[in-house]
Amino acid sequence: MSAVREVLAAGTARLEEAGVASPGYDAAELLAHVLGTTRSRLPLVDGVEEPARLAFDGLVARRASREPLQHLTGTAAFRHVELAVGPGVFVPRPETELLAGWAIERLVGGSVAVDLCTGSGALAASIVDEAPWVRVHAVELDPAAHAWAERNLEGTAVDLRQGDMAQAFHDLDGTVDVVVCNPPYIPHEAWESVAVEARDHDPHAALFSTGDDGLDAIRVVEDVAARLLKPGGWVGVEHADVQGESAPQVFAATGRWADVRDHRDLADRPRHLTARRA
Repeated sequence: MSAVREVLAAGTARLEEAGVASPGYDAAELLAHVLGTTRSRLPLVDGVEEPARLAFDGLVARRASREPLQHLTGTAAFRHVELAVGPGVFVPRPETELLAGWAIERLVGGSVAVDLCTGSGALAASIVDEAPWVRVHAVELDPAAHAWAERNLEGTAVDLRQGDMAQAFHDLDGTVDVVVCNPPYIPHEAWESVAVEARDHDPHAALFSTGDDGLDAIRVVEDVAARLLKPGGWVGVEHADVQGESAPQVFAATGRWADVRDHRDLADRPRHLTARRA
């Protein structure tokens, strides 16, 4: 039997050498996963038996090759929900939690919310979890991602559909209070700047937008949101940090929106825009 501290130290060193951004955290999460406990309870574990040590070493090797941590544990935390994730679906990021919180703050009893490009169902799941009085609708085009969303939204009241967001929810036209979307927004020319975990494991359809500026999907969101929202309804859209001016301009240029503004994430980078239907 090996001491927890020794196992963690070896795993952390291997991940640090591989260039993983948070080696200590990831090693602890992987060991907790193998042992069937939580990271905070690892100090209470007496020791690591050899089979568990071997399983941990295997996961560390996969993480060192830059396989996403969430693919190895099978879950991703997002606000107050835990999502099942794996190959075929975009792993939700912490910065998107701010967009979810913004939406939840604007939803009251009887409100209707729509999540376009739902992916794993993260935004829809958070909204229905924290605002169960809201009628939530979500759509995803990709069959693999849609299957993950089905799994994560099972047992909730979310109306999940499969299809193209551009043609979705005509039955809701003019009745929606809040539209949210985390669309593909990375230009293909930025390929080299994308983290290996995302570039090699997230579905490219969820990352890369067509067009040189990465705004093509955001232009579609603008058009769909204008169709869906009530007058005075709100839309929130995530974007790349280099699109802090260009993404809001997509909305401001049409004349269909008021109160167009951009918001920064916890690292003080431009991250999502919001606008109110005029």
